[in-house]
Amino acid sequence: MEALEARVEALCEQGNALADLEDHAGALGRFEQALALLPEPQDSHPSTLWVCVAIGDMLFLLERYPEAREFLRRAVALPDGLGNPFIHLRLGQCAFELGDKRRAGDELARAFMGAGDEIFDGEDAKYLQFVRSILLPAQDA
Repeated sequence: MEALEARVEALCEQGNALADLEDHAGALGRFEQALALLPEPQDSHPSTLWVCVAIGDMLFLLERYPEAREFLRRAVALPDGLGNPFIHLRLGQCAFELGDKRRAGDELARAFMGAGDEIFDGEDAKYLQFVRSILLPAQDA
């Protein structure tokens, strides 16, 4: 079991290094390999959450929104997934890009309320503007 954990960790480290180089497709491949190594039932394995988040993140960055949403939905359903601001951020961004503004507002609000403006640092400004328009609607004078 320790050898398996070491292999999963090594693949994730390689994936993170590739992601840092903006090789999102290469990183995705490493994260998918890591997920494939996890024993069944995968969702009871503690590493599944972060591997699914990493896969969802790479798929989002590759603009493969429906697939990203599926991995992020899986992640949010795992222990410690619900309430994680980053997972809610990516879920909201996927919903936004897929035209589901109601779901986008809900998920982006969860991210905003969990981590504030900082969670949107480095992201397209349209997401923060959208969530602010929901949470802080313009006041009539």
